[in-house]
Amino acid sequence: MSESLQILPQVLIDGLVVGALYAVVALGYTMVYGVLEFINFAHSEIFMFGAFIGAEVFLLFKPMTGVPHFVPLIIGLILSMVMAGALGWTVERIAYRPLRGAPRLVPLISAIGVSFFLQDIVRMVWTAIRGNWQLGTQDLYATGISFAGAQIQVRSVMIMGIAIVLMLSLSIFVNRSRTGKAMRAVAQDRATAALMGIDVNRIISITFLLGGALGGAAGALYTMQYTVVNPYIGFVMGIKAFTAAVFGGIGNITGAAVGGLCLGLFEALGSAYLGPLTGGVLIGSEYKDIIAFSLLILVLIFKPSGLLGETVGEKV
Repeated sequence: MSESLQILPQVLIDGLVVGALYAVVALGYTMVYGVLEFINFAHSEIFMFGAFIGAEVFLLFKPMTGVPHFVPLIIGLILSMVMAGALGWTVERIAYRPLRGAPRLVPLISAIGVSFFLQDIVRMVWTAIRGNWQLGTQDLYATGISFAGAQIQVRSVMIMGIAIVLMLSLSIFVNRSRTGKAMRAVAQDRATAALMGIDVNRIISITFLLGGALGGAAGALYTMQYTVVNPYIGFVMGIKAFTAAVFGGIGNITGAAVGGLCLGLFEALGSAYLGPLTGGVLIGSEYKDIIAFSLLILVLIFKPSGLLGETVGEKV
């Protein structure tokens, strides 16, 4: 018991870091669903694309001695957000807008197709450029301090701080800006919003742009945390972030943030304590994905609206 308590601070820190990444990716899912009631499964590959952009920036600065770590971090974060946001906007214009009046299954299939397409494009391009589709980057902010029995790396604090800033900024934008109010109007009733003079197509494009930018930011932060990226990192991250969005309440921005942090903590606690609780039969770190997907199933069964979501009637 004493040993379990000793590792608890470290477990909580690790869970919060991973949860912050889940939360930022989940915001992209929840924004698109809130406006279109559509799950953009290609969002996971937009996150992956942002991770590659961040990795390239970090590699660019790797041989430059004497450059402060915040320089490649800021440049990588901005470039990842800009380019991933542009990719999200492009995907909406090409793959989703022509299908907006189609049955819901059609754009869903299109999203899955775009997801595989982006995976293969990234693999092909980076293989042509570098001869390898897996990149390893420099280890930024790897130093840390000991606090309450936990080793807290500087990059963990940076990741959580940047994630909090992104989540708060998005919340302020959606709730207080004119464009954010237009987003909420389109989410509530697209036809009425159009009659009130709101350019629905523009608002939807901005939603995909912002969602893609958040995915790109999460990709850059992921690269800083794990230092290795490949075209397939988006699949599991996307499923986990979608689980977080559903757990918190799909379509609810605060719910996505809460769901991501909770999922990260559940996984970390399960990885640390599942083995001892089962007498070594289960090793938590090997079965942590089961925790996330079991949570998704339980939420869908017992509370489909999520923690902060609201049950709404079918529009007629």
